[in-house]
Amino acid sequence: MFGAGRPRSNVMLVGEQPGDQEDRAGEPFVGPAGKILDRVLDEAGIDRADAYVTNAVKHFKWKAGRGKRRLHQKPDAAEVRACRPWLETELTVVRPKLLVLMGATAAQSLLGPSFRVTRERGRLLESDLAPLVTATIHPSAILRADPDEREDAMAALIDDLRGARQALARL
Repeated sequence: MFGAGRPRSNVMLVGEQPGDQEDRAGEPFVGPAGKILDRVLDEAGIDRADAYVTNAVKHFKWKAGRGKRRLHQKPDAAEVRACRPWLETELTVVRPKLLVLMGATAAQSLLGPSFRVTRERGRLLESDLAPLVTATIHPSAILRADPDEREDAMAALIDDLRGARQALARL
């Protein structure tokens, strides 16, 4: 599954891989993580309609759960490498001014396997990928967070995106 959004967007958001609902709908970020993404983008002042959203891995990797449930599995390095040419093509076509890498898989797919979101999140990074590059947590991390920590995780993600939007405004 490829990304969705304006082909010449100023903002490009990259996640890990489509989830179950995204796989079924054929569009990125339309499931529970997409609802979180919509909320944090709105609160950070980024219009999703003006952004391009995609994933580092273009297919939903899953294993069978109980009943008809398909459970997410983390893509391996070979799957990330196999999908990288498509992601690079999207970057070439979109040519974003701000590239937001959400989660370790997205960040490591473009910045290398030693990159750590936990160390670098929210910071502007030197890269030839776009004039402004930043990494932060994936919206699904909020869904997996301890209920007592969700609001703090949400606020931190909003702060990361708000800072990136402000940097974009200064360009």
